[in-house]
Amino acid sequence: MKTFRCDHCGHPLFFENVQCLQCGSALAFLPHRLALCAVEPVPGGDAALWRRRLPRRRRAEARHYRLCRNHTEKQACNFAVPAEDPNPLCVSCRLTRILPDLSIAQNHERWYRIEVSKRRLFYTLAKLGLVAVTPPRGERDGPVFEFLADLPGQTILTGHCAGVITLNVAEADDTERVRRRLALHEPYRTLLGHLRHESGHYYWDRLILNGRRIDAFRDMFGDERADYGRALDAYYASGAAPVDWQAAHVSAYATSHPWEDWAETWAHYLHMVDLLETASSYSTRVVVPGSDADEAEEVANPFEGHIRDFDQLVQQWIPLTLLLNSLNRSLGQDDAYPFALTSGALKKLRFVHDAIHAPRNGAAKADVSSCGARGTTPGASPP
Repeated sequence: MKTFRCDHCGHPLFFENVQCLQCGSALAFLPHRLALCAVEPVPGGDAALWRRRLPRRRRAEARHYRLCRNHTEKQACNFAVPAEDPNPLCVSCRLTRILPDLSIAQNHERWYRIEVSKRRLFYTLAKLGLVAVTPPRGERDGPVFEFLADLPGQTILTGHCAGVITLNVAEADDTERVRRRLALHEPYRTLLGHLRHESGHYYWDRLILNGRRIDAFRDMFGDERADYGRALDAYYASGAAPVDWQAAHVSAYATSHPWEDWAETWAHYLHMVDLLETASSYSTRVVVPGSDADEAEEVANPFEGHIRDFDQLVQQWIPLTLLLNSLNRSLGQDDAYPFALTSGALKKLRFVHDAIHAPRNGAAKADVSSCGARGTTPGASPP
């Protein structure tokens, strides 16, 4: 994700910031602008209303905002809500239908970490035109989220069902997440990675099934009608199949079933565009040492201007990941990007790219009631 700049003083800002460290301005992310902005209370008006804080030479902006209820009550969000929006929650927080029990102290920190990752996911989806930044009448657009903790005799499994993404909040604990990563022989496991993967299942319904791409999908990924439960049981019992899975998959888990192949590839594509935008915001120029390139090309923002050709994304992606891993190794860390993309995996990534950027009509919303809400917690999205 790109870095931002304070409207008031120009100081660099990061996505999670709530105050500018240079001028002291309060900050809020304005979804309709997809930007982190300096804000100030509206003079002489409702104390709950805010506006952008601009340099004195610029005319004050007329549009007013409220801060998300999860900011004012729980200091857990930095998104703003347009003053005319009837929903007290921002466009990201209203997607969360169930929270963990916040009376348990550690759950508040877990929930905060998950929401930070979810807001990053929302940003990328919005940049790709996959979710509305100003849904009408206080509605929500995108998948519904349930963040749950294990109970005696009840283990929560992270997954997707009919538009609802469930995440076990234990994934927000670094030690537990690393334990699971090692136990499952995974090279990469993060909160943001989980949310990106599960969002892939949500958008499979919209872009593939509802987008009438099912035949093309089966040609590329395989027949999703294969028994899902048996496929996962076989994967966890025997591991990736075939042995040379790297030739056509982005990860070993992608071999388990065509749906998981799609979701893993989808998540990988979101990794790509997010990291490329970050590099672009720093005006990064990369050339692989020893290559024949005469001059390093500046990494371009994949979200700006016309939709960039997929080959251009890959051309800049590969040297950027080599640089990223080299920097990590210099600090004694494991590779941040522990993958090697083959031509077969790249074909699937191109399929995801084309599905996202193809012209599309509004897809019907899933009936999330089939997953069954198990009671809401204060702070979750209103029904």
